Amino acid sequence: MKKILIVISFFLVANSYAQEFYTINKNNFSELKEAGAVHFSNLALHCVQTEFPNKLGHVIIDSTQIKRPTELHPTFYGCFDWHSSVHGHWMMVRILKIFPNISNRDRIISAINENITKENILSEIDYLNGELHGSFERTYGWAWIFQLQNELDTWDNEYGKKWAENLRPLTLVLRNKMIDYLPKLTYPIRTGVHPNTAFALTLAYDYALENNDNEFKEIVIKRSLYYYKNDVNYPAYLEPNGTDFFSPSLQEANLMSRLLSKKEFTKWFNSFMPIITDNILKPVIISDRNDLSIVHLDGLNISRAWCMISIANHLEDENHKKKQLIKSSQIHLNDALKNVASGNYAGEHWLASFAVYALTKNIQK
Repeated sequence: MKKILIVISFFLVANSYAQEFYTINKNNFSELKEAGAVHFSNLALHCVQTEFPNKLGHVIIDSTQIKRPTELHPTFYGCFDWHSSVHGHWMMVRILKIFPNISNRDRIISAINENITKENILSEIDYLNGELHGSFERTYGWAWIFQLQNELDTWDNEYGKKWAENLRPLTLVLRNKMIDYLPKLTYPIRTGVHPNTAFALTLAYDYALENNDNEFKEIVIKRSLYYYKNDVNYPAYLEPNGTDFFSPSLQEANLMSRLLSKKEFTKWFNSFMPIITDNILKPVIISDRNDLSIVHLDGLNISRAWCMISIANHLEDENHKKKQLIKSSQIHLNDALKNVASGNYAGEHWLASFAVYALTKNIQK
């Protein structure tokens, strides 16, 4: 453990950005500082009410549906696309919970108050129930709605309770859609981008567990084990693809770490990934942060980091991969976090949410 601490300390000293925005807690995991919270939440504030540029995943039935983003999605119209707006809202809520007296508190509350209203959420539901809109944002955007609802439901705060009740009808619609969809999904989607099944199942499981939703939890567990329980010798050497923001192998392992006991998971992971190869342990290279797709790789470095910590937390202590993953997680964070605010909207509209998730989730387990 001392060797791990020395390595982690070295990378932190070498990176002033890291020292300013996050630190290492008593459990030797990265933890968000208030300066980092202000920095990241300001990026979300800039985008959650910025309508253009906007990438609509919109199926047009007839000319009456040619509308502005604010008309189609009065809650989640900002941040370039719907799902980025959802996790931008999640990030601001998460930060308010951790830093209730943060300096930009009033601006955050004002923005969320304007967006997450009963009327706006009903309009979002009407859209999802529209003809040929049933698969809209399936399953990435759905997963972040579950995460946002979970964050609000676990916050004993007047604003949080109001926003939770306003959002809940939309969450329940997507919960039911997920229950209907999973049995029809014969094969998991193992991509490194939005449709990744393991990521969605992870956030769905967290939501179902926290809300004591046994029906939802049981189908998530059943389908997860059906998809992944028998996976062995995963070809992680093929990762990454050129526009990934998820590692398919690590997302799958992150999910399974929640569903199995520590002993069972360690056995499963050893069979799933007998050797963690350098292409997984070393951060990926980003050649052009102005490119909307290539900048995904910054997100990959961050999401790898949070998966590695979760996986390490669920491995038995004597497993040598535990140390590998903890060390690699910190290296990935140091490499990626300094690039969250690149000055280009291509990355800034969403990377801050990934950073806050990595720095505040799963560290206590």
